[in-house]
Formats: sequence, structure tokens, C-alpha cells
Amino acid sequence: MRNHQKGFSLIELLIVVAIILIIAAIAIPNLLRSRMSANEASAVGSLRTIDTAEMTYSTTYPAVGFANLSNLGGAASVCAGSTGATSTSACLIDDVLATTAVKSGYNFTTMADTGVPASTYTSLALPSALGQSGQRAFCSDQSGIIRYNSDGASCGNTDSPL
Repeated sequence: MRNHQKGFSLIELLIVVAIILIIAAIAIPNLLRSRMSANEASAVGSLRTIDTAEMTYSTTYPAVGFANLSNLGGAASVCAGSTGATSTSACLIDDVLATTAVKSGYNFTTMADTGVPASTYTSLALPSALGQSGQRAFCSDQSGIIRYNSDGASCGNTDSPL
């Protein structure tokens, strides 16, 4: 009579673990690239939203012109309250983006010029962790053209448009 053992041998388990590790080594870089691509697409979408909000703001408050990022947002209590939107709390973009200036691995800044009314503005989106949350920097201005720079550290009106 033979003595049969049920289960897997140690060698068989090691082979299965090795195969899983090889598959993971192939899949993880692709997953990270996909996440960076999604973060970049979100940054471009946020810049489009900021551009639209800036145009609406300058039309609504012509004596002020364009606004800084913090003025484009507004707390939910203000936006839904009886006071409503003002030039310092316009309720045009999500207040989280307006106050924290961070979304999907990108840091945002929007600065209007100092003239009254402000006739220009620039918006900038930089990766929070270059090479991890995103690879490219994005920017826009009153022209509405979104531009990118592949170095991820800066962006200006001489960079390539999307």
C-alpha cells in the first residue's frame, strides 16, 4: 500500500509564488503609469474649470476683473445661504480646490495681475510628487489655451499647447 499525502509540496508553492511575483513586476509599472495619466487628465480638467470660472467671474464682476484661486470658491454655507456669491467668495469652483489648491496629485495656483480691474491671470498645475503623481506641468491664462511642460517643474505661455 502506498501512503498518499494530500496538498502541495514546498517546491510547487514556491513556483506559484514566483509566477505571481513575475506577473506583479510586469503589472505594477503599468498601473503607476495609468495613475499618473489619470492625474494629468484630472489636472487638465481642473484647469479648464478654472478658466471657465475666471471668464464667468470677470463677466460678473467687471470692476474687479480676474480673480485669485481662493476668490473663485466659496464655502457651502455661503453659496447656499442667503448672502450668496460675492467677489471674494464667488462659488464658481469647488471650495476644496479653491482653499487647499490640491487635487489628484497636483498643486494648483491661480494669480490675477494687480491692476484694477485685473486684466490677466495665470493658472499653474504642478505635480505634488514629480514622477509619481504626474510627469508634466500644465498652465493656462486668459487666452484659455492650456499648455504643458514635460519637465514637470514649471510651465509658461511659451510652452506647447495641448
